[in-house]
Amino acid sequence: MRILYHHRTRGRHVEGVHIRGIVHALRELGHEVTVMSFPGADPEHEPVARATGHGRLGGLIAGLPGVLFECLELGYNLVTLWRMSAAIRRQRPQLIYERYSLFLFATVWLARRHGIPLVLEINDSALVRRVRPLRLKWLARRIESWCLRRCTGLVFISNYFREQAQSAYGTVAASVISPNAADLARFDPAQFDPVRLRAERGLAGRIVCGHIGVFAQWHGVDAFVEAIASRLAEVPQLALVFVGDGRTLPAVRALVTERGLADRVLLPGRVAHDEIAGWIACMDYAVLPDSNHYGSPMKLFEFMGMGVAVVAPDYAPVAEVIADGHTGWLFPHGQTEACVQRVLDLAMREDERRRIGTAARDYIVRERQWRNNAEQLLTLLPAGEPG
Repeated sequence: MRILYHHRTRGRHVEGVHIRGIVHALRELGHEVTVMSFPGADPEHEPVARATGHGRLGGLIAGLPGVLFECLELGYNLVTLWRMSAAIRRQRPQLIYERYSLFLFATVWLARRHGIPLVLEINDSALVRRVRPLRLKWLARRIESWCLRRCTGLVFISNYFREQAQSAYGTVAASVISPNAADLARFDPAQFDPVRLRAERGLAGRIVCGHIGVFAQWHGVDAFVEAIASRLAEVPQLALVFVGDGRTLPAVRALVTERGLADRVLLPGRVAHDEIAGWIACMDYAVLPDSNHYGSPMKLFEFMGMGVAVVAPDYAPVAEVIADGHTGWLFPHGQTEACVQRVLDLAMREDERRRIGTAARDYIVRERQWRNNAEQLLTLLPAGEPG
């Protein structure tokens, strides 16, 4: 089947991982997939895209003030009409798959006009909190309601998103729940020598609890490090590894230096996605100090794919993935002290860490590879359509 994948993101970081995962999985299933990206973005060749002038232009546009930025998002429908119309004439797709973006309705209109099935993947919504507040919320919701009712099918990353959409908009298109996933060709513990990697990074002989992600307020790393700093003496063998960068990293670095914990808390900064599995291979278990009500954290699946179980908050999308005491450990969200206590307790429970880490990987192998996501979205095609 000929599939046209359209997205309006810059194709970087987590969204790039997701796009590549779905596209490669569809191709492995035997489909012909063409990706149409934001001009200058190329999620299949991310390092090249970062070096282009268009990538810098995208950054400048993203920094515009609220109403102006949203007007440009709305205006992007004209660009989409021109580019997607040409792509439809040239490629004659049998399915259009779009990573939904706020204010974008042109693809839905074109697909209906040409009689092409269209599946929307919902990672963002006018109904939930965004990184930047919505100024034209009323218009965004009108457009979103129209799109969710008139597409062929919907892929929600969590039940929370679907429940919010159904509550606000009533009847929407047929849907599936498809959280994030992991590429097990890349996240395979058998490919790594953890003893050598730990020795190279000063972690030999330590029990290692790690985290990988953006240092942002909603990830809660700063609050977690501050809360556990005074208790690390309770478990002298425990070392923490927090990979990534972001707004709160300077504060965390300052705290670690001030408390004299540089030998207990490793902060290597941001690393390329190709290097992440190697860092996870150094960990005995992992921690996600905080998340949100609607997100499906990508690193959760990559940890689990490596056989590293996670201590995580019990938000609904996380609890849909982690079975407490079976494929990971949950604590009441917003309770940092409970998270700290769980991490400290598990430091001395090697058998439990190994058992649950193995179960976590088995779960990903069975249900949460990108191939599973691709197969799910194809079930939304009308009867009689090629699949």
